[in-house]
Amino acid sequence: MKKIFGTLCLLTISIAVMAQSSVKKEINRLEMAEHEALLRADTVRLKQIWDKDFMVNAPINKVSKNRAEVLKLVKSGFISYTSFKRDVEQMLISGDIVISMGSETVVPSKGRPNAGKAIKRRYTNIWQKKKSEWKLIARHANVICE
Repeated sequence: MKKIFGTLCLLTISIAVMAQSSVKKEINRLEMAEHEALLRADTVRLKQIWDKDFMVNAPINKVSKNRAEVLKLVKSGFISYTSFKRDVEQMLISGDIVISMGSETVVPSKGRPNAGKAIKRRYTNIWQKKKSEWKLIARHANVICE
């Protein structure tokens, strides 16, 4: 009986670890897809990744209250990069919420403040599973002072 209980415990732990690994892989894939879509100003793809209520506390000291506001900034070229690299350092998985934190380096496009200069930032992305899809629901990014 103890062997069966021990085996069931190990099996349960293994399944939980594999499920977390699967979630981390999916969020990493979405993190990459999001920053690639930003580089291309692909608002169709961003609309798929960002929740309609997506809220951003941006490095320009402004809060964008929903996806439409942020998409407008991308379409207008206000958010525009020639380079965007992200390093996911940690993820916390809690049910249908994932918090991703790390660093990123962006190079603003010509005509933008700091164009051509590498800007280092810290970020936090908050993902939520909605109708079997992970959506980015909130983000905070701030520039690292030199």
